[in-house]
Amino acid sequence: MKAIGYQKSLPIENELSLQDIELETPAAHGHDILVEVKAVSVNPVDFKIRQAMPAADGEYKVIGWDATGVVKSVGENVSLFKPGDKVWYAGDITRSGSNAQFQLVDERIVGHMPSSLSYGEAAALPLTSITAWELLFDRLNVAKNDGSKSILVIGAAGGVGSIMVQLLKQRTKLNIIASASRPETISWLEDLGADTIVNHRNPLSEEFAAKNLSEVDYVVSLNNTEQHLAEIEKVVKPQGQFALIDDPETLNIVPFKNKSVSVHWELMFTRSLFKTDDMQEQHVILNNVATMIDQGQIKTTVGEHLGKINAANLRKAHQHLETQTAKGKVVLEGF
Repeated sequence: MKAIGYQKSLPIENELSLQDIELETPAAHGHDILVEVKAVSVNPVDFKIRQAMPAADGEYKVIGWDATGVVKSVGENVSLFKPGDKVWYAGDITRSGSNAQFQLVDERIVGHMPSSLSYGEAAALPLTSITAWELLFDRLNVAKNDGSKSILVIGAAGGVGSIMVQLLKQRTKLNIIASASRPETISWLEDLGADTIVNHRNPLSEEFAAKNLSEVDYVVSLNNTEQHLAEIEKVVKPQGQFALIDDPETLNIVPFKNKSVSVHWELMFTRSLFKTDDMQEQHVILNNVATMIDQGQIKTTVGEHLGKINAANLRKAHQHLETQTAKGKVVLEGF
């Protein structure tokens, strides 16, 4: 089968950083399904893994954690899918990724693909949808019916933020404050349903003061948390909640003590990484999101379609994401 992999952690400008390769097609056993990959999207986790984790000697590492496709075969313990089903998933960070024609994935972290979207449109959503859903409803336990509460989403125009704003609009009554800094990302977030936009290039407390915004009950930081931490402490309410998904080199949460602010991490790979008892919740989340999409409540967050799934186009996608200027998701489709 065709695949895209690498051996050494190299700058993305180097043609060897991602290479077109051939691998044996795997076979499905146990809870695994074998998926013929139709489309993928690229996430920051892709370039972070590529930069930090070379392949074992003499081998190629295949990454990618967002895919749509068709089930080709199933393991003996599979009960949720059958060959021919259209599926979508983010996968498991400990296993070979979706940048390949065929991929094995545990059925418990796979959902039925929305029927109203193309493979490419749907590929933009699994990882970000699971991340946003788990952060809001499993980590923060946001109040679904409390219209008196508010949330600040920092870096809201990216992949996770784009779906998070829509989930907040559809499943809660929270006042949604989102951060963006460019005209195109501000317009994007307004279209997705954000109530107020603040510029994260300015001190957040100054933006709040200028717009007469009160302290918020929840703060979500999706990137550059280190840069915003001091300002987050200023704009979160006493006894509020703060959640993040990125990887700050240091995270001094002592300033939150006076306000008794709770701090939460979200990593959507936790359930598959540790085979948690509730691992199948990701199957449920993806099916719930698919229903919302097919009912017209949520739209795809594709920002750019870069063509076929190959090494050259994946290098372009990685390079684009490394600039941290992406709006929505970068998608590739077909081999």
